[in-house]
Amino acid sequence: MRKDKIIYWVSTSLTILTGASSAFLYFTDAMGEAFRHLGFPDYFKVELAIGKIIGIPLLLIPAVPRIIKEWAYAAYGIVFMSAIIAHTVVDGVGAAITPLLPLIFLIVSHRYYHKLNRA
Repeated sequence: MRKDKIIYWVSTSLTILTGASSAFLYFTDAMGEAFRHLGFPDYFKVELAIGKIIGIPLLLIPAVPRIIKEWAYAAYGIVFMSAIIAHTVVDGVGAAITPLLPLIFLIVSHRYYHKLNRA
């Protein structure tokens, strides 16, 4: 049980760190250029940043109801999968590695979230 909790918290923390760091970077000019490069409008980065920032406490706070936490996992998953697709289409498969790592962290976190709640 202790090992499962450690895996859950490490994977959740890594998911949040990667999601939060990108969310705050979305407010910089460099990320604006990256969004334009991918063909997205400037307002889209603001929407993504706000969504990721809202999702941080939803994934981190244990008292959040299960259904809300599931929606947060789903939203983060959609964001990371969409980033993989966008980077692959525009820049090639090699560029998809960057959003692939947070998606892996998210999947591990989700799996161990359910494993701990069953126990």
